[in-house]
Amino acid sequence: MSFHEERFPASLSFGSVGGPERYTDVVTLANGYEERNTPWRHSRRRYDAGVALRSLDDIEILIAFFEARQGQINGFRWKDWTDYKSSRARAEPEFNDEIIGVGDDVTRTFPLIKRYRSGTQVYERPISKPVAGTVLVGLGEIEQRETIHYTVDTTTGLVTFDHPPDAGVLITAGFEFDVPVRFDTDRIQTSLASFQAGDAPSVPIVEIRV
Repeated sequence: MSFHEERFPASLSFGSVGGPERYTDVVTLANGYEERNTPWRHSRRRYDAGVALRSLDDIEILIAFFEARQGQINGFRWKDWTDYKSSRARAEPEFNDEIIGVGDDVTRTFPLIKRYRSGTQVYERPISKPVAGTVLVGLGEIEQRETIHYTVDTTTGLVTFDHPPDAGVLITAGFEFDVPVRFDTDRIQTSLASFQAGDAPSVPIVEIRV
């Protein structure tokens, strides 16, 4: 599978609809109770970019991006405007937003994650496409400096320290991130008449594993 480290135009993703999807097998037993299972450890997100198109210029940009990705063949980055950073929606990312590991004097590389909490339940989402220049990292309560103390692979979401963090030291990070996606169709159908009448084309987008 090929992936292009190109972001879908953020001006077109703004206003799109979508969100997380889960896959659950539900079996109703003879006594009325249910058994529920899922083969998915992580959720997958779906979007529709068509509802965000506002002008003929937008359609032109969409078609150029679609053709460059060759339809469903190549993945790309997507900015989910409702969920694109480690901090709260109205706050800026800080170096201590998320704990991504604990030092052991040996390990130098740690993956970025984002936690979703509700009550006592926590879901840890892997972040594989951080936005370059936005990743802040801390050791304990001390912020570190990128390229001096650590490097970030923005294609995998891995943070690598120049030296293994000391044993027991909390490793924290704050960041913005994109979602790895692809088009969920090999066809974009547009009509000038329908668009002028207010009918936008459907442009389904689906998250992919990378």
